[in-house]
Amino acid sequence: MLKELEKLPLPHDCGSPSRHELRVSGLTVRYSETLALKSVDLNTHCGRCLAMVGPNGAGKSTLIKAMAGLVTPESGEISWRGKPLARSTTEIAYLAQRRLVDWHFPLTVRGLVEMGRFPHLGWWRKFRNSDHKVVDNALEAMRLTDLANRQISALSGGQQQRAFVARALAQEAHVLLLDEPFTGLDRPSQELLTELLGLLASGGRLIIAAHHDLSSVVDTFDEVLLLNQKAIAFGKVAEVFNGENLTACFGKNYDFFKDTQENQRPVSPHTSM
Repeated sequence: MLKELEKLPLPHDCGSPSRHELRVSGLTVRYSETLALKSVDLNTHCGRCLAMVGPNGAGKSTLIKAMAGLVTPESGEISWRGKPLARSTTEIAYLAQRRLVDWHFPLTVRGLVEMGRFPHLGWWRKFRNSDHKVVDNALEAMRLTDLANRQISALSGGQQQRAFVARALAQEAHVLLLDEPFTGLDRPSQELLTELLGLLASGGRLIIAAHHDLSSVVDTFDEVLLLNQKAIAFGKVAEVFNGENLTACFGKNYDFFKDTQENQRPVSPHTSM
């Protein structure tokens, strides 16, 4: 897998990932009269893998969409590399929840991945050899080469998710915003995607995912935002992913146990008597 990923074009200047900072400041979002997010702050940068965790309705998908430029905030700012996010949207790739995608649309896997090149081509330019090469490399990295001519409707859940990641790689995105990417995947597909996201972060990209499986946070991510309309805690997983903060976020008490590597892991919540 690492060999295939080395063929992919890296985002510009990712040799200094800390220079590529995504900053959210005082972000508040409403849907009509409904408050979705209140004064959320966070800052992270390329080379990180960030989980956004919280109960249903906490605003995880709203924050993902706001960072993708799909939701207009009531107040606050989002900046990327020191500039308003709207000026850098070609460097941001948004991967929606799979259940929201029309998988019966007549499109092949290659056709889907080729869409990642459109921001680089404009309306009238044809695909160049270099564009085909980028698409080929993205397909290979996601182990989709043999499925390139298959209709997306014929893919498994894990293959569908990898196809969308391949499109983001073909786009040469710096930031991948994933909304519940592991939902509905079998264990082998989850493990493959976990490996992939870690390698992409190590290669200089920023991975941000709305995530619901608390038991896999420690193994998959290095940063976490605990969110319930407002930011409950944000930081390195080892520092803020603990029972106290989870209880504050979910409103239930969490017990923790230590595995053999001394990592803190949550057990199912229970209600205090």
